[in-house]
Amino acid sequence: MRVYAFADEASAFVAGQIAAMRRNGLNGLEIRNVEGTNVSDLPIAKAKEIRNRLEDAGLIVWSIGSPIGKIHISDNFPAHRERFLHTLEVAEAMNAENIRLFSFYPDAGMEKDAFRDAAFERLNALIDAAKGAKVALCHENEKGIYGDIASRCKDIFEAVKSPALGCVFDPANFVQCGQTVYPDGFQLLKPYLTYMHIKDAKQDGTVVPSGFGEGGLKKIISELKKMDYQGFLSLEPHLGSFEGLAALEL
Repeated sequence: MRVYAFADEASAFVAGQIAAMRRNGLNGLEIRNVEGTNVSDLPIAKAKEIRNRLEDAGLIVWSIGSPIGKIHISDNFPAHRERFLHTLEVAEAMNAENIRLFSFYPDAGMEKDAFRDAAFERLNALIDAAKGAKVALCHENEKGIYGDIASRCKDIFEAVKSPALGCVFDPANFVQCGQTVYPDGFQLLKPYLTYMHIKDAKQDGTVVPSGFGEGGLKKIISELKKMDYQGFLSLEPHLGSFEGLAALEL
């Protein structure tokens, strides 16, 4: 297993992110925010510049930690699709293998089942838009979106049925949704796993050092080792204050 990280939790600046990655012996990152700009909004020239600086330091961009799909179901999807198309260009410029995305928030007062079909329609539109791109799309479970608990995440993977869509498994987010992470959530989503976040939380929602919450990380990592899992783990500790944190904790 290879271990990467969200380096923006260490620094808002490229130099600081490089220093943190090297200090911790990591050689790749899931890039999210750089110098006050979300990765999905970087100009292509800037994305290439950042890639060059990272590569000069011996680092790669493993995944684009995009906010795609983190809008309400009635929000302007054509405009959001354009942002996704730009994100695809950013991923290519950074030579990233994956783009992390989400499955949309309901409108106020709306039950999850009421917008299931609309969410799937939009996910399929993103998958279609990414055809031909050398990048995989990876859905992350997140509080409040359609795919917030394991059964609805499985519903996404079964209904969309595309090899272009994989699973980002986030234990802390499941805990914060009242999901039993291990064995229930993990066993349900294991067949779809692309990579997982190393983040943990207690039942009251408080994020804690990994292994000290209810996310079952020790048991999951042990099982992955027994499976001879050859994938990736992405550190997302959420243990300190960093630029952009407030926007993530919706």
